[in-house]
Amino acid sequence: MSQGGAAVPASIAPGGAHIELQLDDKLFVKDPRSSRLGRDIVDHGIRLLDEMGYEEFTFRKLADRIGTTEASVYRYFRSKHLLLLYLTSYYWSWLEYRIGLATRNIASAEDRLRLALQELTQPITNDDSTPRIDEAALYRVVMTESSKTYLQREVDAENREGFFRSYKRLCRGVADIIVEINPAYPYPVALVSTVVESSHRQKYFAEHLPSLTEVQLPSLDRSTTAFLTELVFQAIGR
Repeated sequence: MSQGGAAVPASIAPGGAHIELQLDDKLFVKDPRSSRLGRDIVDHGIRLLDEMGYEEFTFRKLADRIGTTEASVYRYFRSKHLLLLYLTSYYWSWLEYRIGLATRNIASAEDRLRLALQELTQPITNDDSTPRIDEAALYRVVMTESSKTYLQREVDAENREGFFRSYKRLCRGVADIIVEINPAYPYPVALVSTVVESSHRQKYFAEHLPSLTEVQLPSLDRSTTAFLTELVFQAIGR
């Protein structure tokens, strides 16, 4: 992520209204954006994962929801694990795009870092530029299920295939701003990935295990951002 804003893997669709994110074609058998059925699989896949969670989610249930066959879903994704990887990759790429917009033409690296941290730690609301995606539901899926994409036995092989490239690129981009502020800080990427994961965990704790955090529900998002922003700036000596 370069000074004054970043070039991110996204383009504006014809007409200028919608963004098109560039996602790794190894994540799917057939690009779900290429057909109405594929878009329905993604749209209702997000909603169903949000409703029932990853463990209870199946392609059979998804097929029933959208009025198709289970075999048709498999024509787009080989497994529900790869569907989840696709959705989280979409989210990380979209978040990178948002950070690029928020930090564009901002001269101060410290101001850019604060804006980036706000994007990383605030919940996502629905965006007219991605009309087929329920971003609020996708955010909840990422918050509760994203760690399952890498806390599994095939993570090393999938990493070699580049399945986590969008997440790593997001963290590296924000880490570059930290290096710009303090080139001597030795753990910029570790700090950013800690912020991302902690943002999800702190909100989950506040909602379900409140004795594990001082983040409180009435000001959940604001206090999470404040806590993690303070953590980052203290860590890097600012």
